Amino acid sequence: MMTTAKAPEQIGSWFVGRLPEGWFTGPADVTVDREEALVIGALGEPELEADAGEDAVAAARAARARRFREETRESRIRIAEEAEHLYGRKVSWGVTCGGDRFVFTSMAVPVMTRLRLGERSVLDTLIDAGVARSRSEALAWCVRLVERNQSDWIGQLRDALVKVEELRSEGPSA
Repeated sequence: MMTTAKAPEQIGSWFVGRLPEGWFTGPADVTVDREEALVIGALGEPELEADAGEDAVAAARAARARRFREETRESRIRIAEEAEHLYGRKVSWGVTCGGDRFVFTSMAVPVMTRLRLGERSVLDTLIDAGVARSRSEALAWCVRLVERNQSDWIGQLRDALVKVEELRSEGPSA
């Protein structure tokens, strides 16, 4: 039986209980939206010599992420299928290692929007400048730019939305 109206916290808690011990150095970070649950776990830093350069550290972290991806593939598929059945969302996976983040799978969901002339002009400028190949790609580039440069503000908005949802649930019923 598929249930899609589960709270993101419940889905995250399910993953904390379901993931095998020892996969990550702490609890996984689970981000949930309407279509997808993204599970990101922290891996331990590779042990390198003290004088290892930045390139060597980056290569070791990437190799550790690749090894985790390969060694856990079958288990991750089984867990994802179980979660998809329970919660009606696709499951994507990734890891962090040191300061680096590696996302193995993630959905690209089409989003429809209506833009006015000035807004379309911005996207067309990005295309003409070679930043993007299409309006869709240009819009995605803009969203990533806002996400990266306004992450504190976006985080505050998300925290406020959580508080609004808590207040709604405590309020009188209709």
